[in-house]
Amino acid sequence: MYHFISGYTAKVAGTEMGIKDPVPTFSACFGEAFLPLHPTVYAEMLAEKIKKHKCNVWLLNTGWSGGKYGEGKRMDINITRALVDAVHSGELEKGEWDEFPVFGFKIPKKVDGINNKILNPRNTW
Repeated sequence: MYHFISGYTAKVAGTEMGIKDPVPTFSACFGEAFLPLHPTVYAEMLAEKIKKHKCNVWLLNTGWSGGKYGEGKRMDINITRALVDAVHSGELEKGEWDEFPVFGFKIPKKVDGINNKILNPRNTW
């Protein structure tokens, strides 16, 4: 719920007035401007549904990787698709994992069709 409430994202040209280059920002639940209720209400609803349906939650970086704007680049759509395919096929659930020490989430060590280096954000920055 922490990551959902934090909503680390970016303001980008075409969706924000006056923005020419991506600007990192936090937007609660990735849509703060559109939330009529406090973000914790939505986080509690999400947590309730996850618990009720006993489902896994996967965080996928579909944004920036490899450095700040001007240094890194947008995550390749083929990588995003391969990760989603690995979720759907069950490959991610069965794989080996490293634990990210700061937030305690797990990072897959290997995903078919993806360079292993890109799986852990620390390896790309």
